[in-house]
Amino acid sequence: QVQLVESGGGLVQTGGSLRLSCAASGRDFSSYAMAWFRQAPGKERQFVAQINVGGNTYYADSVKGRFTISRDNAKNTVYLQMNSLRPEDSAVYYCAADITGITPPALQTNYDYWGQGTQVTVSS
Repeated sequence: QVQLVESGGGLVQTGGSLRLSCAASGRDFSSYAMAWFRQAPGKERQFVAQINVGGNTYYADSVKGRFTISRDNAKNTVYLQMNSLRPEDSAVYYCAADITGITPPALQTNYDYWGQGTQVTVSS
């Protein structure tokens, strides 16, 4: 079993920045594709970004140019740097792991483990 723990959420004004972190347990972090999803109240969970085992990154169109996903395999941690935040970015952000290492980025059913989420609120 893999435990994922998100941190770094909070309240920020429109145009501000936050950096989310997701710390993973286990020995095989470097073999996982890692992703961020988000879910606002009453809405479906949506894909945000993925980084696969080769370091290739994928982003939802809504965050391209503003968000950056990265990973530090030595620390078993994946990050999401969020800049130029907008009120519509407000959501609970979830970290997810795909143990196959490569998966279609936006298909949440392909992810094996999920964190409990961290709240991001962008004030207007």
